[in-house]
Amino acid sequence: MTSDAALALTDALSAGTVVLDGGMSNQLEAAGHDLSDALWSARLLAERPEAIVAAHLAYYEAGADVAITSSYQATFEGFARHGVPHDRAAELLGLSVELAREAGRRAHARGVARPLWVAASVGPYGAMLADGSEYRGRYGLSVAELERFHRPRLEVLAAAAPDALALETVPDTDEALALLRGARGLGVPAWLSYSVAGDRTRAGQPLEEAFALAAEADEVVAVGVNCCVPEDVDAAVAVAARVTGKPVVVYPNSGETWDARARAWTGSPSFTAARVHGWRRAGARLIGGCCRVGPVAVAGIAKALRAT
Repeated sequence: MTSDAALALTDALSAGTVVLDGGMSNQLEAAGHDLSDALWSARLLAERPEAIVAAHLAYYEAGADVAITSSYQATFEGFARHGVPHDRAAELLGLSVELAREAGRRAHARGVARPLWVAASVGPYGAMLADGSEYRGRYGLSVAELERFHRPRLEVLAAAAPDALALETVPDTDEALALLRGARGLGVPAWLSYSVAGDRTRAGQPLEEAFALAAEADEVVAVGVNCCVPEDVDAAVAVAARVTGKPVVVYPNSGETWDARARAWTGSPSFTAARVHGWRRAGARLIGGCCRVGPVAVAGIAKALRAT
């Protein structure tokens, strides 16, 4: 699809349910790529862009309608720490959108006939730190400081003409407010998605307060949660729908827990495609998976949603 598909994505949310992809990192790791450094999957934008195309393609062919780009951990500051100059970092951010577009073109060439969209991932400040702080928030920065961090890459990603900006895995309301301000006026629809624990953000704010920030934001076309355990989604969907009146986006992880110190997942998965029916009834319109949710699970989501 071309950039003018943005309105079509908004229309699709009004008309029904849209399937999101799954975790980028687990798909890359399954293909044998080492993501152990601080840049995580963003490193492959420069080193193995074809691997990123292949990961997106696997999800499109599994049934995803939307690919979320590999820019979650891609920031000017993060790249600079690895010796990547500003101009090259901007190129790589734009490339993340183009790689997802290329995967869509290949999917269509292989017979996928439905519309395919691209959402540019904008991860939280803590993702750049690569120390697990994106699951805590409260970095000691003001809203204005966080906005100054996010705005430049938001501008670059928006200029690459994705169909949406995915303001995702947001741990607290300060960062949500900074992202909402940073996304204002860019001309690209956005969704705002918190990482939560129970009925609160990761930083401990009530979800009613967190979701309310986006209720009057015209740029925001969906509000919800991601990278949380599936068990926390049920109540969050209902709150997001009630507080904002907007379509709800949900893409939880597998149910396992990320150990930032060990840089490994622990516990057992609890994600099943059977959960998606309840989420849709509660108001979810963008449904997929996050970390450790792969193409097989996304195929199950797509089958479940399209069967009814």
